[in-house]
Amino acid sequence: MAMEATTAFKVMNQEFVKLNRFDDKNFNRWKDKMLFLLTVLNVAYVLDPNLQPLEDPAPEATPEEIAKVAELKKKRKKDKFTCREHIINTLSD
Repeated sequence: MAMEATTAFKVMNQEFVKLNRFDDKNFNRWKDKMLFLLTVLNVAYVLDPNLQPLEDPAPEATPEEIAKVAELKKKRKKDKFTCREHIINTLSD
């Protein structure tokens, strides 16, 4: 997890990450750059309209399976937040 955060900060400090704000005139270019950024950060998958919700583990699931599902849910929640905040941050006021 720490390596992912380090990678994300390295990406954010690069010049190419400085996106122009979306201002109703540059949508296609903004969208392409935003998708690239979110892909590099490994969070673009949350934008997939066919993304299936994570189901609760079955009652007979092992503690390892329950922990794995909980970890995946936590990661997806964090990734949705990251994705949303990056998008909001590049919208014009």
